Amino acid sequence: MKKPTRREFIQIAAAGVAGTSLAVALGGGKTDASVGKKKGYERLNLGLASYSFRKFNLKDTLTMTNRLSLPRIAFKSFHLPMESTIDEIKAVAEKVKQAGIDLYGCGVVYMKNEAEVHWAFDYAQAAGMRVIIGVPEHNLLALVNKKVQEYDIKLAIHNHGPGDEKYPTPQSAYEKVKDMDPRMGLCLDIGHTKRMGLDPANAAEKFADRLHDVHIKDVSAAKKEGTTVEIGRGVINIPKFLQTLLKINYTGAVSFEFEKDGDDPLPGVAESVGYVKGVLAVI
Repeated sequence: MKKPTRREFIQIAAAGVAGTSLAVALGGGKTDASVGKKKGYERLNLGLASYSFRKFNLKDTLTMTNRLSLPRIAFKSFHLPMESTIDEIKAVAEKVKQAGIDLYGCGVVYMKNEAEVHWAFDYAQAAGMRVIIGVPEHNLLALVNKKVQEYDIKLAIHNHGPGDEKYPTPQSAYEKVKDMDPRMGLCLDIGHTKRMGLDPANAAEKFADRLHDVHIKDVSAAKKEGTTVEIGRGVINIPKFLQTLLKINYTGAVSFEFEKDGDDPLPGVAESVGYVKGVLAVI
């Protein structure tokens, strides 16, 4: 599938909306396709990786997440420090709940020793999280597997692309967990995957049985030097990727991680959310 240009996508979207409107007008009601079926963006669980707002406090981060109409969030330690006490964790989790947002996970959480593994699961459990997006040392994976079974919290290993010696690609993580508990899986970062010269859609389909989380973004180039750009402005075929998630009936979160414009990320995240919702509406 050829990646559509932004101009082509807008034309396709406009044609789709016009066609639907005409069918409704002629039929006097909803089109057959709209009856009993969820829209594409309702079939995927869109959310936010709070690293996008790493320079903002908790209150502002929750406010901006709501402005983006993203109903779920995974916290980086900027917004819920790993050093927090159990009571502090519960208090923050309650603030998120009161804001009407689902605190579904945390990450990226690095696990370099056994104590960090144990605390990561206690931290996630206290907050009511269901997924830890993590980077455990290889020698700790057996322990992590036991904790996953004990706590019933998924572990999604995050691939970090060129320069990452532990998990540069989705396959490098998959090979480590494929024979472990099914709750041991992947957080597919599609930007880093593309920077490795790989197709994120192919990775999603190939490793669908262990896909527990997605970091959605776009990058300027399919090489090490590629950097984050607004979704739709880069080289990733976003329509193909989203179609693949729908095809494999992916039920985990699809969280926007925007690494660009740290001091003023909201416009770029908003543009990215709008583009993705537009693609899903057409699909």
